[in-house]
Amino acid sequence: MADDGMVPVTILTGFLGAGKTTLLNRILRENHGERIAVIENEYGEAGVDNEILLQDRDEQIVEMNNGCICCTVRGDLVRILGELKAKRAAGALRFDRVIIETTGMADPGPVAQTFFMDESIGEYYLLDAIVTVVDAKHGERQLDEFREAQEQVGFADRILISKTDLVTEHAVASLRHRLARINPRAPVKAVHFGAAPIADILDVRGFNLNAILELDPDFLAEDAHAHDDAVHSFVFRSERPFEGAKLEEFLSGMIQVYGQDMLRYKGVLHLRDNPHRVVFQGVHMLMGGDLGKPWSPDEKRESVLVFIGRNLPEDLFVQGLEQCLARPQ
Repeated sequence: MADDGMVPVTILTGFLGAGKTTLLNRILRENHGERIAVIENEYGEAGVDNEILLQDRDEQIVEMNNGCICCTVRGDLVRILGELKAKRAAGALRFDRVIIETTGMADPGPVAQTFFMDESIGEYYLLDAIVTVVDAKHGERQLDEFREAQEQVGFADRILISKTDLVTEHAVASLRHRLARINPRAPVKAVHFGAAPIADILDVRGFNLNAILELDPDFLAEDAHAHDDAVHSFVFRSERPFEGAKLEEFLSGMIQVYGQDMLRYKGVLHLRDNPHRVVFQGVHMLMGGDLGKPWSPDEKRESVLVFIGRNLPEDLFVQGLEQCLARPQ
């Protein structure tokens, strides 16, 4: 995906009361020199965050999308992004990037899917990253009780822990470990009253297929844990190359069966007879890929795939992926 001239979009998510609006206000007040269009989503017909966000910042653009963004995203979100695009092209509005703040009960998946499914949106806007805020005081209970809280963590490219001053260091460490087990590919950092470095939020390129994929499998090394989370992750690695056709057929079949439960999947592929690495990613039932940089002669060629989802049959995935590997010559 070429990002030259495209408008970057950040999806800001997190459970109810996690501190998303506090973080968003911090971004808007930052002296970064950019104009930001904000798409604000709340339940109900009247939103209070709209007024909060506009305090002393009347140059900011706030579009309200009343209702549940996860249900109406393919209509309302496409419409709003289209309207912003048209106004920007006509010179009626000036903005450099967009931030979408979802309601606390939203599944971020359908929001991200919008940038895969609508060609006019996908060619104009670059989905930069999903940033998830987790409340240190209530996060453990929310992860226990609400599927949406787990999915927000599972989709994240960056995870920010708020309200760490209200709990012990041990509680923060326990929550951080749990978040890493759910999503091993997203860096986890604490944020105090929304004071997160802008570099942790904007221009992350978490969704850019040409970005370098960094995975830390050590997050998954410890088998014993205290939580039976429906959302979990696993990593597949192999130095043997894949047969491209077999792999595509296998993944397509698994997506047909388990796609609704496959929140995020992403990887760097070593394919037989291909001098380039192939970077692929997917959200639910939508999958795409692109050529990455060439393998250097002295570089170890290895496929690394990470899957994050709800109750995915890891053994079945691993066995199927192994069947897609090329036979040793």
